[in-house]
Amino acid sequence: MSVFEFRTRREASANDDGEAAVSWEDVRHLRAAVVERLTGELGGRHADEEYRRHLGREFIAEEVQEWGNRRVSAGEPAPTLAQEQRLRTRLWDALFGLGRLQPLLTEDVENVEINGYDEVWLRMASGEVARAEPVADSDEDLVAELRFLASQSGRSLSTARPSLHLELADGSRLAAMIETTRRPHVVLRRHRLTGMTLGDLVGRATLSTGLRHVLAAAVRARKNILVTGPQNSGKTTLVRAMATEIPADQRFASIEQEYELHLDRLGLHPHVVAMQAREGGSELGPDGRPAGEIGLDRIIRDSLRMNLSRIIVGEVRGPEALPMLDAMTTGDGGSMATMHAHSARGAVERLVALCGRHGLAPDIAYRVIADAVDLIVHVHLVDDTWRAGGCRHRFVREVVALEPGADGRPAITEVYLPDDEGRAVATGDPGPLEGDLVRAGLPPKWLRPGNDQWKSAPAARVSPAASS
Repeated sequence: MSVFEFRTRREASANDDGEAAVSWEDVRHLRAAVVERLTGELGGRHADEEYRRHLGREFIAEEVQEWGNRRVSAGEPAPTLAQEQRLRTRLWDALFGLGRLQPLLTEDVENVEINGYDEVWLRMASGEVARAEPVADSDEDLVAELRFLASQSGRSLSTARPSLHLELADGSRLAAMIETTRRPHVVLRRHRLTGMTLGDLVGRATLSTGLRHVLAAAVRARKNILVTGPQNSGKTTLVRAMATEIPADQRFASIEQEYELHLDRLGLHPHVVAMQAREGGSELGPDGRPAGEIGLDRIIRDSLRMNLSRIIVGEVRGPEALPMLDAMTTGDGGSMATMHAHSARGAVERLVALCGRHGLAPDIAYRVIADAVDLIVHVHLVDDTWRAGGCRHRFVREVVALEPGADGRPAITEVYLPDDEGRAVATGDPGPLEGDLVRAGLPPKWLRPGNDQWKSAPAARVSPAASS
């Protein structure tokens, strides 16, 4: 049974029990009343989220009771206990969660893709794609809900600012677009694997046993590591897993456009500082950027004065490329970042292009990259869910080491290359890495061919199309 069929039957069974549907129009009106009461109670004072939720729970209970009284006064049937509970749940989700989106965020859902209020698709962890119920009564209602979410996070969504990027309470990431698309477009990306270690990734056939030890030693040896790959290939998960190898007493920062790494929430590093970019307003400042905007480039530069041993940049895609490379060359080493690229060598060229867009000549960019980046780890995504028996599999495909070359360009050593199945295997040539990795506790055998072990890839599944 598909997720869509399951949800439809669940709603039908609720109505079969004789319960009148709880109107989302009622939810919106009651939410407005609760927000007004919260604003009046707090009076602009700062309150921690726990206290705000405590007040919200009280106000929700009172407003639902008043809602029931109004129904009776209007001559309508008194609401059942089940109806009141459903309304309280929906009102809580609308105020502190994602409203009608909230029930979609189950453990087995990896991403939610919305192309208009009634075109809702779920991408499951298994790779299956299932259609879900509408998440609003109209496109206008969907935009209104997105604007409410933006306002709760101190952001805006309007004609002047037609895109929205938010970190949600559970660590998921919301991206939305209006005006520049035919209909409101929303994507929710889940971070289901927040507690992964390198050992866990071996069990998921993302890494081989030997590569696990090599990457752990590279982190201990304070090598600067760039993780590359296509979208959704697991770059953030790999960086998060490598960060678990950083000694607990080290002070470092994660720097992101929107919080995704959540290294400050894992409880492993008491000295980690999480930093996030800030959106600007709709007006432009003297520098041509939105007034009040604080980009990753500025945050990285500011972080260099914060007594940090390393920095971890969530994703490099713009002007932050130069200060990131600067941080790698001026610090003690051990920094990490992710970047979209189709190969490890392609990542070097993309970095050069990013530097060139912001005033650095290519020959200088090559020299800086050669001096800054020690390792590029390229992850790959194979998605065969379109065919019968197909599955999705994320794994490391290649690892290269960089060092300054004779002509000023990076000299690239292929430490791991793809085998016949595309998975990274040791070439036996660790290049400039071996001495430092061995001093960091790596047994040399893991750099030699033939000693590596890969777990079996995830079991294949039969796709819905094939079984229908």
